[in-house]
Formats: sequence, structure tokens, C-alpha cells
Amino acid sequence: MKFPILCAGLAGALLLQACGNPPLEAPKGTPFVNSTPSNWQQNQADRQKAKADYLTEHQVAYDWFKDFAFSETDGIPMIIFKLLPVIAPEYWGDENNFLSTVGLFEHYEKPGYPLPMGIGISALTQADPANKLDYTSFTCAACHIGRVRDNDGKLHYIEGGVNTEFNIVQYRVRAYKTISKIIGSETNQKKIDKLVIDAFSSALDKTHASNPNYFYNNYKDATLNFDTAYEQAQIEFFKTTMDKTVPQFATTVVDQYTSYAALLNKNYDGIQELSLEGFPGMADATGISTTNAYSALQDNFFTRLFSSLILPPAPGITDFMSVWEQDKRKANWDKSHERLINGGGQWNGNIPIPMYRNLAAQLTLGLSDNDIRVSAFSVELLDGLPASVYPFDVDVALAKKGEKLFAENCAQCHQPHNGKVYDSLGTNLDRSYVVNWLVRKGGVDSFYSACDTETTVTMYNQPTKPCAEFDGVSLKGKKDLIMSPNDEHHGYNARPLSGIWAQAPYMHNGSVPTLYHLLVPESRPVKFVKSRLDYDTQNVGYAWQPSSNQTEGYMFDTSSFKTFSNKGHDTDILEDAKIYKLNWNDDKPGAMALVEYLKTL
Repeated sequence: MKFPILCAGLAGALLLQACGNPPLEAPKGTPFVNSTPSNWQQNQADRQKAKADYLTEHQVAYDWFKDFAFSETDGIPMIIFKLLPVIAPEYWGDENNFLSTVGLFEHYEKPGYPLPMGIGISALTQADPANKLDYTSFTCAACHIGRVRDNDGKLHYIEGGVNTEFNIVQYRVRAYKTISKIIGSETNQKKIDKLVIDAFSSALDKTHASNPNYFYNNYKDATLNFDTAYEQAQIEFFKTTMDKTVPQFATTVVDQYTSYAALLNKNYDGIQELSLEGFPGMADATGISTTNAYSALQDNFFTRLFSSLILPPAPGITDFMSVWEQDKRKANWDKSHERLINGGGQWNGNIPIPMYRNLAAQLTLGLSDNDIRVSAFSVELLDGLPASVYPFDVDVALAKKGEKLFAENCAQCHQPHNGKVYDSLGTNLDRSYVVNWLVRKGGVDSFYSACDTETTVTMYNQPTKPCAEFDGVSLKGKKDLIMSPNDEHHGYNARPLSGIWAQAPYMHNGSVPTLYHLLVPESRPVKFVKSRLDYDTQNVGYAWQPSSNQTEGYMFDTSSFKTFSNKGHDTDILEDAKIYKLNWNDDKPGAMALVEYLKTL
């Protein structure tokens, strides 16, 4: 059954890949293998401190990563955003748990902040915010700051990791349902505009009368003063613009929802209704990006006919990925400085330049005006951001045994700067085929339009051209390098495994719950629970077994859709006259030793 009108999503996906066909550079030599620390508790404490120190040393870039909106002039007006739970509490909860319904959580670094972690506000970057309307948008942190619960019930935050709870699809579904609740069956556009304006105006007056600090929570820190006067000024400014901004918001919500229908009907036939529930911790980034263009081409029959070609040719839903230690995945120039080799960022490495890789995620929101400083500061932050250390105990003696097994069977592929793309391991390859020639052209053009070699912004009070060069080499005349050639990313990268414990579940599509299940294929469950915060310290992955008192997570069925297949990385391979062991069904003690070692990375 085709689904007529549906919704949209955001960002990222294969881990633990091994050796296959080399369209780029194959690994060479003996790779470096991390030594197992003799004193795990000391190593753990040292690494936790090193990461905290790094974030402090890069505080400005970190703030842009976690708190700053993607645009000063586009997004969702702050007042509209905060009125959603007033108008439709059945979808949003109340002000105390706003957006927890879609997997965002309280800003743990700023008690009393008016927005959850992962939502940015334009007031942070505006020179004179009192005279401009505040806009909000998701930030990098929405997908890339996650949480894990320890055995004592304490939550640990994972900066640069994965927010396994975030459900961007549900955000947009609930936004659509909110607008639908307001307009009912009305089809006349002028009447629709009046209905949404009246609804938000009435909710604003009622809310502000009962709480003059509802929208900004009277929040103050070293740089912000969202006091009663600031809030009142924003309300007055909003009222002068609401005849435009409120209908525009409603139209955008409906357009995003409708465009997502086209994506689901083209690439997710049979699971449209399931897809509307969303898959926390997952998204079809390329698909959502192309729906922005699809939505813009819905004016007449001919553009609608053409726009269907813009959508990707295959389903590309993947798990969000950790983004730390980008220096280990950094591509290199070949000798002629005409080609980028030996690296790549995402699951299949098709955007090798970090600045454009960040822009790809930023532009997914479909904003008309993007503050590219967010992407530029993220390049600075993520290049050397340490992976979060495993927060639980490690059996050091067992891990030392696993270290030897890792060196023999895993390190050759999972080494830094391995740009090789692997396509022969039996994993589902849908994600690696989402970029056809038209998607690639549209991507390259939009990325370059947002930031070309002459684009100048101010960073640290200095004019900066963030897209002028890469690794000391000018990008002038090299626009085509923004995305790698299509035939070079039909497979997945074997990424370095730093912080691999926090990337669970495993493989690009999150189809394997723990590292043990990855190494012992016969143990892989067809169905398991994703997005819980408790942790399986024995098998290494988030708690995945259903329980009667479970309140977190959702059931993930790897058999429900071919793209979710949990097959692959399950057969020993012969490469360069050497056998690499991928299937540990016949050596479960060895698998457990290897799992123990992987905890230490």
C-alpha cells in the first residue's frame, strides 16, 4: 500500500568492516596496535581528564558544536518552538519535558537553560539580539552527544558520540500533527493562515500572562541575559512578524511531511507506516537532504515529474556515527594534488573534506541561510577530539589476550587513514548506492554555493576562508573533489575503532546489538531493543534484551526490511595470502577476549 502524505529526518553508516575490493588505496605495512593498559583504572581516569581538558581548550569550538543554531535568520522562531507543547501537549509533553518525546534531554551543562541539549538559538551569535527575532534549529549535539547509564544509575554524557535516543522523524511527525490539529479539514489557504496565526497568538497571550518568563526561563550566564525585559522585547517583535512567520512555519512543516512521503514511497515501500514511527539513533541523511530540493520543485506537473529523479535511488537509512578523532580518518592528497586518497569520514567516505562533510549534515535541515561557522568550528573541534573512554571495568589479563587476536585479524583494515572501500563482506549495500550522478551534482553544487574558496567569515575576530584550502593545498579549481566519484564509494570504510564501545549497535545499519554478536554471527538476534541507556558490559553494547519493566527503547526487527539485514562481516576471508578471521563461532573464548580488548580502545 502506498502512503499518501508523510514526514522527514536528519543525519549519518558500517563498523568493523574487513578486507574487500580496493577502489582506492589498500592498507600497507604493519598497522599500529594500541597496547592494553596495565592499570585500567588509571588509564581510564587519565583519558577522561584528557577529554575534559581538550573540550576546555577548545571551548569556543565546542560551544558552536553543541549550542549554536545553524542560522541567524532561518529555522523555527523561538516563540513558535516553545508554544508547541502549549498548543499540543499530547504530542510534546509539558514545558518540563519538552522534546524528551523525541529523544532530546536537559542541557546538563547549563541548568535552567530554556532549551534542551541539541537545540541552538540564534541569540548566541547575533551582535544585537534584542532587535532581531530569535530562531532555533537542531545543533550538531542533537545527534552527536549521547548518554549511557552506569550500574549505579548515573548518566555519563558522550561528547562526539551518538545520541541513540534522538528521533528526528518523530519531531517532524509531531509538528505536522500539531498543525493538523489547528487547521482540521480546512483547505482554503487564507483561512488556514488565519487559523494558525490565531492559534499561536492565543497560546502566546495565555502563556505569557501566566508566566512572563515562560519562553526564556529568566536564564542568565556570563554571556546571556534572558531576563523578563528581553523576553518581553522578543514577544513584541514576534507579534509584528507573526503574520508572516507563523504561516511560513506551518507551510514548511507540511512541505517537509509531504516530501518525506515521496521518499518513503520510492525507497521504503512496505514499511511506510513503520518509518513514520521513526528509528531513534538512525536517519536517511541523503534522502532527507534531497527532499528539500524535491519540495522546492512541486510547482507543476513537469517539475514534479523531474523531481522524482532527485530522490536517491536506494534507501540510505543508517545509524548516526561517532565523529571524534577525525584526524585518524583524514584523507591525504596524492602527489599531484589532484586527488584525495587514504581517508574519508562517513560510512562510505563519499565526502572526504571535513568542512564539506560537516556542511552536508548542516544543510540537511534545508535552511535558506546557513551560518557556515558552525561547520568551520566543528572542523577544529573534531579533528583531535578524543573518543570517550569505556566507563566500566576491564579484565586486563583477558584484554591482553584479545590484543594479540586484534593484531592478527582486525588491525590491518581498522587502521587510521585507510580510505579503502569494502564491498565484499555480505553486508547490505543500499547506503552505498544512494548517490547517483544527479544527487552528486546537486550535492556538489549546493555545498559549493554555501561555501566556495572565496567565502569569508569571522572566526576569533579574524576574517577566515574556511573552504579556501584543505591540508595546505588550495581548493581553487577543485570543486569536483567535494564528493568522491560515484564508483569509489560503493561499499563501506573500515574505520579506526577508537571508542567503539559507544558506537553500538554495530554495522552501518545498527543491525547487530553487541560486539560479541558481531564476532559470533550464529548468536545474532533477529529482533532486539535499540536506544536503551543501560549497558551490556559482558558483550559490549547497549542493553538489548526485552524486559517486562522496560521503559526505554524500541524493538528493532532486522527482518522487517532488506536494508536492515544483519548479515555480513561473518565469513573468514583470504587477503594477500593471509586468512583474516571474521567468524568466531568456533572460538567463543577468543571472541570474548577480543571483545574485552575492544573495550580499551
